[in-house]
Amino acid sequence: MSKALKRPARKHDGSIPWIVVVPFAISGVIHLVKPAVFEPIIPKPLRGKARELVVASGVAELACAAGLLRESTRPAAGLASAAVLLAVWPANAQMSVDLGRRAVRKKDAKSAVAFVVSVARLPLQVPLIKAALRA
Repeated sequence: MSKALKRPARKHDGSIPWIVVVPFAISGVIHLVKPAVFEPIIPKPLRGKARELVVASGVAELACAAGLLRESTRPAAGLASAAVLLAVWPANAQMSVDLGRRAVRKKDAKSAVAFVVSVARLPLQVPLIKAALRA
């Protein structure tokens, strides 16, 4: 295998991944205080349990954020954080689909911008996952 294709394994660097902790802490609180904000983005097949899923994901985000703060729990919390980010990705994709439909229906700038921002946000979860895995 060529040197260009070989990558050194990423090691846990032991530092607090604030890029994950802060959004998880904020989002986790919002999930619990205003779950209705997130219920519409639950993928359609799961909407019968929307409230439960929103609350569970909020609790998971808060637990991960707390776990990432303590050195002894950071590696496990990093793996859990990556799993949470992967688990909520379908909800973020559903939000983009719904915003895209709304933008087509309304044909206004505000709806179009919301759609573009939601789509641009999807790949941003990749660096969050990487940061979580390095914790």
